[in-house]
Amino acid sequence: MTEGIKTIIYPVKDLASAKALFSELLGVEPSMDEPYYVGFRAAGQDIGLDPHGHSKGMTGPVAYWHVDDIKSSAKALLDAGAQELEGPKDVGGGKLTAMVKDPDGNVIGLIQPA
Repeated sequence: MTEGIKTIIYPVKDLASAKALFSELLGVEPSMDEPYYVGFRAAGQDIGLDPHGHSKGMTGPVAYWHVDDIKSSAKALLDAGAQELEGPKDVGGGKLTAMVKDPDGNVIGLIQPA
C-alpha cells in the first residue's frame, strides 16, 4: 500500500551550489547536511540532494512513493515490467529505499520509512 509521494530527490553535481539554491528556494536550512546527502523538509515534503544520483541512474528528479512493504512493492513493479536500478537498501536509521525504471525509462523511487 502506498501513502503517496512525499519525497523528491534531485541528482546534483555540485552539492554546495545546489544546497545554497534550494535553501533560498525553500526558505529553510537543511534538516540533514552530510557530504553524501542534503535533505530539506518544507511544505510537508522531503526534498533531497544526492551528489551520487547520476551514477545510480537518476537522469533528473525522482519522486519516491512511500510504501508499507518495499520488498513486495519492488517485486510487484519488477513483475509488471520494470527494471531494477537499485534494490531495497537501508539508507540509515532503518529507512529503506529502492529504484526501478519503467519500460519508458522513467525512474520510480520507493521508500519504506523506519
